[in-house]
Amino acid sequence: MKIIVPMAGRGSRLRPHTLTVPKPLIPVAGKPIVHRLVEDIAGVLNQKIDEVAFIIHESFGKQVEADLIAIAQKLGARGTIYYQNEALGTGHAIMCAKDSLEGPAVIAYADTLIRADFDLDTTADSVIWVKQVDQPEAFGVVNLNEKGEIIELVEKPKEFVSDLAVIGIYYFKDIAVLKNELQSVLDNNIIHGGEYQINDGIKQMMAKGMKFVPGQVDEWMDCGNKDVTVETNTRMLGFLYNDGENLVSADVKLENSTIIPPCYIGEDVVLINATVGPNVSLGKGCHVIDSTIKNSLIQTHAHIKNANLDNAMIGNHVNFDGNFTSISIGDYSVLE
Repeated sequence: MKIIVPMAGRGSRLRPHTLTVPKPLIPVAGKPIVHRLVEDIAGVLNQKIDEVAFIIHESFGKQVEADLIAIAQKLGARGTIYYQNEALGTGHAIMCAKDSLEGPAVIAYADTLIRADFDLDTTADSVIWVKQVDQPEAFGVVNLNEKGEIIELVEKPKEFVSDLAVIGIYYFKDIAVLKNELQSVLDNNIIHGGEYQINDGIKQMMAKGMKFVPGQVDEWMDCGNKDVTVETNTRMLGFLYNDGENLVSADVKLENSTIIPPCYIGEDVVLINATVGPNVSLGKGCHVIDSTIKNSLIQTHAHIKNANLDNAMIGNHVNFDGNFTSISIGDYSVLE
């Protein structure tokens, strides 16, 4: 089994945090989004993962590439890197990894996290992960026949089709079939919204009678902008805490301070006259002094004092001294 992860976009809606770090490498509950995504998919598949192929922009740099390959290796898989240097759509992104498009595979876009527990229907030609939503008109949804099979993909329907939204994770029994259809999309210059779309390849597969079924997830968490990323951090902390995971590093230094779970506290964190939690992630090397923090995501080596933070997101190596609350500060910022 392979996992294909298109992630070449920088994530403009999450700026300033994505100015220095690609969005899929932003940590949620102490672990990069893409790392959690790949682990969660591997857990659902319950199969050996042979390869994880990451499609990135070449400008991300060699350190990002090394970090991604390490994620694959932690799953016992080979990590491969492909480049998409022009934003030409989802179908184009997948075809940038065409050398890996053989055999059973999952395609997963790296700006979403899931919680799911179901048996993968490996008899189907494809499984499209979906989630029941309250406002289906805002999403791409699937249309099912009386057998529960997917017969149509409908983007932001004006009239009700179904309330099962496509979340951007797909299984293909043989991804070479999709590759052939996407090659046809490219060769025939089939473009929607100025881009080559995965849906056009899928629609061609459906037209040839291939069997598509839904795989419904229990939780679907977005990381599109600051507020929803902080909310996703909160939800993920709750799941991990309820699962009994130890989220607080053993070497945290506490002086007249309190940690209110659930919280992720990384290595070498110092808390002095501080109350942290609930729903806070503090990355490695953070120092928090004379402060109260809740419902917030703070990356590594941030120094925070005299703060009262709620719904905050703070980048790496930030120095913050103040009394603001709902803030969003990028890497290496200084507010004193």
